[in-house]
Formats: sequence, structure tokens, C-alpha cells
Amino acid sequence: MSGPTPQLHLPLERRPEPTLAAYLPGPNAEALAAVSAMVAGDGEPYLLLLGASGTGKTHLLQASCQAVVSAGRQAHFVPLGMAELDPAMLEDLERLDLVAIDDLQCIAGDPRWERALFDLFNRLREQGRALLAAANAAPDTLPLSLPDLASRLQWGPRYRLLPLSDLDCERLLVEAAHERGLRLTPDLVRFIMSHHARDPASLLELLGRLDSLSLREQRQPSIPLVRRAMLNSEPAD
Repeated sequence: MSGPTPQLHLPLERRPEPTLAAYLPGPNAEALAAVSAMVAGDGEPYLLLLGASGTGKTHLLQASCQAVVSAGRQAHFVPLGMAELDPAMLEDLERLDLVAIDDLQCIAGDPRWERALFDLFNRLREQGRALLAAANAAPDTLPLSLPDLASRLQWGPRYRLLPLSDLDCERLLVEAAHERGLRLTPDLVRFIMSHHARDPASLLELLGRLDSLSLREQRQPSIPLVRRAMLNSEPAD
């Protein structure tokens, strides 16, 4: 006689799509407004977002593409920080309504990439398409070897994204948890903010791990569960 079928614990994680509505602007409200206007089709044709890691540049780029696609138009997100990309991937992108290019600093000093990006910039401008770009530093401080590209990248408005305050990070944590169906008590929020990195990217990464544990064990978050998520540990079988 066979025993009961063992229960399989699948490492499921709910990953909400990045949206402009989910971006908590804090001190970056002007940048959010400019990006939203671009997505709606009545803003600047070229915007540059600057800022350190964790300020939400990638979120805004991906959310912009999501919004354009949801409106029935075409967009493409290009993460230049990923390895093994080829400049040829920038060909024909001028047929799209929006191109969002992340981590411009990663191709600075590479002649092939710089020429491909310069040519794409010109084609997008000729076709009246939108370009949303992001970098960790201003174009005039990047080690670009193509002067014309450095000049082009300074043509449009640029916004330096600033880190969120601790209060804004707490709000982001609670709202993002609610979107995932998680309930974070004030005590849990204080525990996380006291024992974990307080930048948005780190908090949302922790929330993803906590969501996986909570979903797997079918229970709402608790301090022990949060501790395990921080350690990325799994329960013993």
C-alpha cells in the first residue's frame, strides 16, 4: 500500500509588472511627470535619467515600456549592463514608438557601441520617436570616445533621481507588500528598516524572497519569516 503523495513546494514568486503608478516619486516627482508625459505622447522626445543604483531608473524605464505597450503601441527596453549584448541589437529600433536604454555608462569607451547608439539617436530623432535613457553619471563626465555622442546625449532635459527618505521607503515597502497580498504590521516594518538595507531596490528584493516563503508556507509574514528571508534560508524538510 503506497503512502500519501508527498507535497511539492514550488519556489513560486509573484512578480508585479513595473508600472508608473507603482513608482513612489518622493523627491523625484518632476522626473516622474516628465516620463509620464513622454509616455502619453505629449512630452519631450528625449529624456535622460541620472542617479545612483537604487533610485528607480530601471523601474521607470521598464514601466514606461509597459505603459506604451498597454496603450497599443510599441516599445523596447535595452539593458546595456547585461553581458554578451551586440550593438546590432540597436538596428531598426527607430520603427518603435519608445526605446528605453539603461546603463549608458556600460558602453562608454566602446567604439562600436558608441557609434551604434549615436546612429540610433539620429534615426529616432528623424522618425519622431521617443528615447528614454539612464546612466549613473552625466554624459559630460562619462569616458565617451565619440564627441558627437556625448553632445547628443546632452540635448534633452535630464533629471537626477535622488534616494527616497526612510519614511518614503517604509511607505514603498507597505504598498508593495499590499500589491502582493502580504500584510506587514508596523512592528514588521520597523524590524525590516532596522535590520536591512533601506534603499528601494534592496527592500523590494527582500520582499520578493519574503513573498516566496509566505506563499510556500501559506502564512502571512512574521519576524522569524522575515529573518529567514533576509538570510535567504529555506526551511528544513
